[in-house]
Amino acid sequence: MTYRAPVDQIAFILNRVVAFPQLAQTERFAEATPETVEAILTGAARLATDVIAPVNRAGDLHPARLENGALRSSPGFAEAFRALADGGWIGLSADPDHGGMGLPQALNMAVNEMVASGCLALQLNPLLTQGQIEALEHHGSDELKALYLPKLTSGEWSGTMNLTEPQAGSDVGALTTRAERAGDGTYRITGQKIFITWGDSDVTENVCHLVLARLPDGAPGTRGISLFMVPKFIPDENGRPGVPNDLRVVSLEHKLGIHGSPTCVMSFEGAKGWLVGQEHKGMAAMFTMMNCARLGVGIQGVAQAEAALQQAVAYAAERNQMGPIIRHPDVRRMLAEARAEVFAARAICLGCAVAIDMARATGSADWAARAAFLTPIAKAYGTDVGIRVADMGVQVHGGMGYIEETGAAQYLRDVRITAIYEGTNGIQAMDLVGRKLADGGAAATALLDEILDGAKAAQSTQPDLAHEVWQAAETLREATLDLLELAPEDRFAGAVPYLMAFARVLGAHYHLRAAVEGGPATLARVHVNRILPQFCADLAAVRAGGADLGALDDALLAGQMAG
Repeated sequence: MTYRAPVDQIAFILNRVVAFPQLAQTERFAEATPETVEAILTGAARLATDVIAPVNRAGDLHPARLENGALRSSPGFAEAFRALADGGWIGLSADPDHGGMGLPQALNMAVNEMVASGCLALQLNPLLTQGQIEALEHHGSDELKALYLPKLTSGEWSGTMNLTEPQAGSDVGALTTRAERAGDGTYRITGQKIFITWGDSDVTENVCHLVLARLPDGAPGTRGISLFMVPKFIPDENGRPGVPNDLRVVSLEHKLGIHGSPTCVMSFEGAKGWLVGQEHKGMAAMFTMMNCARLGVGIQGVAQAEAALQQAVAYAAERNQMGPIIRHPDVRRMLAEARAEVFAARAICLGCAVAIDMARATGSADWAARAAFLTPIAKAYGTDVGIRVADMGVQVHGGMGYIEETGAAQYLRDVRITAIYEGTNGIQAMDLVGRKLADGGAAATALLDEILDGAKAAQSTQPDLAHEVWQAAETLREATLDLLELAPEDRFAGAVPYLMAFARVLGAHYHLRAAVEGGPATLARVHVNRILPQFCADLAAVRAGGADLGALDDALLAGQMAG
């Protein structure tokens, strides 16, 4: 089955469900006219369907490999990437001063979804490059911007993120990679990093590593970490790749999925680096890149869900067991619930992107707070939906889903990482109930007020749906106030179910808005009747706190019965 980019669905959400049309009314995004948006979406759909998707299977069957220390990408990847870069797609939202188009992040994320549906392993390369562009635009010196941004934006060079070490995953402050001042304004970086996505490449002429390291006078923990640009090849006086830097790929990780994406163990051996931002303030700069990547990963979950669902629907329509199985009630239930969740997750991610854009265009603290609040929800819910739908796709295929030849299993293997990288979904949930509720629930309350107002406005046209959404939002508001009163350990114990509850209510809100705007009320009804009620179970887990979990003996968790 061939993937077809869902342009109509994406355009409907942008134009009728989230606040995207407001962007064209701002000075910053005045060029995001309906005509421009249509052209971008149509062009990206053609690229994703005709160029990117055809290399997906080859990437799975023929993984990236090292040959005598040189990276060899999967068949067709170099050509597909070049089409992506030459079309200007990497720099869609980048600063026009450095070769970008300056278009909204929401439009960029819509494009990223289609490309990631086509081939997730390949799309990881431009996603990380876009994140690095963001970090440099906000924190790089003028010299670094002038040298690196045009090359990254054009796709001549690619970018990576180097945080993780064997002993320092979520606990970034435990890193041991060292930086030393060289006396000439540069630094020497020494240490090892793991899980570095596209840490080497033969589809671009240079690989630019953003590396977290600690200077000798850096304080312990995250407060003493600095960020450095460490290129594979040191640029010469003409800005071209010059002599090799003192770094190398030690090995490639052998992974469950995304085989076409080279995940590298990197060794920095006194490599030459340039400071990004201020000394000891590297986490602030890196978080700029990480936040962009976190939304992008949520979109990746939606992308894989869409591709897996398309294949499942096509198979169900063709597979005849006492008639086409797409008419079997349970198969239809799985497909309907999956489509409802894909719609909700896509709307949440694009709504988050619009909030980011509005914050940048207007300087509004309220829009910025909304963007910050929505980011962990978009990442966690988008990727959870991706995993659920890909798993459903295997189930719909039956035994053939377990057979690699159908390709259904690849979606499940590929998407599984999205709930882990760029901060596990558990970390996202803890961020939501910790940092994001540190405002006393103001951002959450503002969003819930909007949901309640939307439900009231919909009572005349969609009374049954509106009632359920209003009741759910009011219940969630009360639960949020109760959560704020809990001790940190109890709050964190309920973090994941709280995030999921919020996502289900927010998804129902977007479904209701779609129904009011002429979208499929039948799909909204599936979400409200079947997905939304699960938030009650989520909130029950939130109210349970952590006492029952803490009372469990470790030995019991290991399977040993108490004596």
